[in-house]
Amino acid sequence: MSRVVSLHHIVINTKNRKMTIPPEHAEDIYRFITSIVKRNGCFMCRIGGIENHIHMLIDLSPTVTLSHLLWDIKRSSSDWAKKSGFFPDFIGWGKEYGAFSVSDSHRDAVIHYIMGQRKHHHRVGFDDEYRRLAERNGVKWDDNMLT
Repeated sequence: MSRVVSLHHIVINTKNRKMTIPPEHAEDIYRFITSIVKRNGCFMCRIGGIENHIHMLIDLSPTVTLSHLLWDIKRSSSDWAKKSGFFPDFIGWGKEYGAFSVSDSHRDAVIHYIMGQRKHHHRVGFDDEYRRLAERNGVKWDDNMLT
């Protein structure tokens, strides 16, 4: 039987990086997004973040394209968040997203990184974090990535 491991560290920010995901309801949107990932035949290894962005480590199914999965996540979760009543200031996700392939040997390190987001952001702002993550993964930085 074939087995494919296709791990991706994905970062999505809220529209204009506004602080619109209240901590007391973050787990609600994380569960909803995880259900979308599962519906697409993929596996959510870890999800976490702070008020203006989320990180996900996803094992992508070989039958799904990354762009389709992110389109579905952003569209479906945005509609749900606006209707749920939990996120009164949420106006949507930013236009862009970051997705970086991850070796299975680095899975635990990325999971640990995602779990430590709240503590991490006491020291480093999202803009700097995202810029460093992109550059570390060979992506030429463009300020339009922060939409």
